[in-house]
Amino acid sequence: MSRSAPTAVIFSGFFLLGNLIILWGLLLPDMAAALGMSATISGLFFSLMSLGTIIGAILGGKYAQRFHFLRLFAALAFCEVVLLLLLSVIPSWYWLLPLIVLVGMTYSIMFTIGHTLIARLFANKRAAMMGLMDFMFSLGTLTAPLWVVALFWVLDDWRWPVRIIALGLLLVGLYSWQVAKAQPMLAAASQSSGRSLSYGNVLRQPLFMLLLLVMIGYGAAEWGQGNWFVSYAVDGLGLASEQARLLLAWFTGGMVLSRLGFALLLRWLSAASLMLLLGILALSGALLIKWGVGISLLTAGNFLLGLGIGGLFPLMLATVMDIDSDNGPVLSGIASIGSSIGFQFAGLATGLWAQQAGILQAYWLVPLACGWLLLMLVLFSRRLSRLHQ
Repeated sequence: MSRSAPTAVIFSGFFLLGNLIILWGLLLPDMAAALGMSATISGLFFSLMSLGTIIGAILGGKYAQRFHFLRLFAALAFCEVVLLLLLSVIPSWYWLLPLIVLVGMTYSIMFTIGHTLIARLFANKRAAMMGLMDFMFSLGTLTAPLWVVALFWVLDDWRWPVRIIALGLLLVGLYSWQVAKAQPMLAAASQSSGRSLSYGNVLRQPLFMLLLLVMIGYGAAEWGQGNWFVSYAVDGLGLASEQARLLLAWFTGGMVLSRLGFALLLRWLSAASLMLLLGILALSGALLIKWGVGISLLTAGNFLLGLGIGGLFPLMLATVMDIDSDNGPVLSGIASIGSSIGFQFAGLATGLWAQQAGILQAYWLVPLACGWLLLMLVLFSRRLSRLHQ
């Protein structure tokens, strides 16, 4: 079975999903002005998108292995295209909320399929390939601020970036369907194919419960930063929108570098030690953004936060999949559910906090999330070390 074509499908899909997930934070100030969204509604928007990703992670973890992975990936890409095109023509935020739940749900199932398929195709070098896959996701988050800024020079309308992503997903969906026709047995890659998996049995194991708790902090930190930094920089610090978006690119750039290079460090560091190092970098970057004064410190803080956050998701997921590969879809689902819970909490809590005290104070949620993340990483690393003794 050829691995190059399925890998190309997933990698290109993850690049577009990275663009899509960071897009909302980039466009939030313009969306809020055009659709009449308050800070609380903006927080609810992110919270509902996170709710959709939780539902999608549960469904994907339990049932994705019943289907041909690439046919399902293609069908979901087509669904996402329709949802994004509908979202790009809505006249008010009332229609935005139900649509974003479905957008998040579809995205999350595609995310679970990608992690599961790459983990199965490259079992002998799982960490490196999953790192490259998430590198493509981060590359999408890195390029999005750059091309959105350039597009706004020509078309100053938040709807056009959404339509461009829809076009990209249409092309990926067509390619995925074509590859699926050439490899009809792609789903039958493990003994778990054809049956539903159980979250309860997996979560009874302490290490996997800690995975969930780590991912809650990870999601709150990553998407608290990705979705709220532009608003924090513009409304809290008084920076121009374009300058704030370019600063956010240093965060996504740090994530790209981390996901591309973390696997190299495993030659000298254990997985547990590397997790702690990344957690320390993330907390240091978040505190630097909050306490730093001036563009140079904001740039350094964004880069350090991205460097710490970036490699954690593929490193954690590859580590637990090495322990229990047969439950790969559920483990991917747990990681996505945890990060989505963190995402949901960060979105809603920051919006409510900003409504009461302003975004300058509400941004404290990101350093607090990084503190939780580091604490849970300490517990996870200790449990992992005992398991390997």
